[in-house]
Amino acid sequence: MTKPVHKWSAEIELQVQFFDLDPMNVVWHGNYVKYLEQARCALLESIGYNYPDMKASGYMWPIIDMHLRYIGPASFGQTIRARAAIVEWENRLKIDYLITDAHTGKRLTRATTTQVAVSIDTGEMCFVSPPVLFEKLGVKPS
Repeated sequence: MTKPVHKWSAEIELQVQFFDLDPMNVVWHGNYVKYLEQARCALLESIGYNYPDMKASGYMWPIIDMHLRYIGPASFGQTIRARAAIVEWENRLKIDYLITDAHTGKRLTRATTTQVAVSIDTGEMCFVSPPVLFEKLGVKPS
């Protein structure tokens, strides 16, 4: 389930599956990255700039930095919400994330990712986000 939260954010609900657990019966820390990716895909889809759209526009957007802060564990069968929100876009695409328990709202994980535009044709990193991102966000470049 995908639900828009505000203009440049998206929220999804997931149920923690058995295969995401570690030997301590909580979600293995590396699987949170998968949850972030699912929320980021919902966000990009909501602005009309998903991965196929990026490729068609001539840019790839690799993640160059990721930070996660684990606050509390998620466990089997738990329903969680993962929210992604664009917070910077002019020179890079920075997204903030919050993963919470869907029923109580208790914070489980906070994270950020930073992506930069890279020209598919030249392989060169862009120091300013390309016009297509501003167009998708409905803002004018500074």
